[in-house]
Amino acid sequence: RVHLVESGGGSVQAGTSLRLSCTHSPYIRTSFAMAWFRQIAGKEREGVAAISADGDVTYADSVKGRFTLSKGDAKNIVFLQMDSLKPDDAGMYYCAAAVGPGGDILVVRKPTEELEYNNWGQGTQVTVSS
Repeated sequence: RVHLVESGGGSVQAGTSLRLSCTHSPYIRTSFAMAWFRQIAGKEREGVAAISADGDVTYADSVKGRFTLSKGDAKNIVFLQMDSLKPDDAGMYYCAAAVGPGGDILVVRKPTEELEYNNWGQGTQVTVSS
């Protein structure tokens, strides 16, 4: 299994920015699909942004043009740059990865669907006040 650790959450004003980070270990040489989800208490997790093993990025309509998912140079870290934050963006943000045994690449057909991913971090809280 891949161990995922999120960081970068916090409490901010609407209109400002945050950058979330997700590091994974152990280091796996091959690229695999990763994604960011968010969850508000009492609601289902919502896929926010995802990157495929090939590097294709998908965004939820609600964050297009405001959020940017990218991989770091270290290759074991992904970022979620969140700009122009709105109160609706608040929630617990989770990093997820789709990795098979031995680091095999798993095919992800629906990048923002929770069931496509088999490894999850503990989450980082984002609060946005108006």
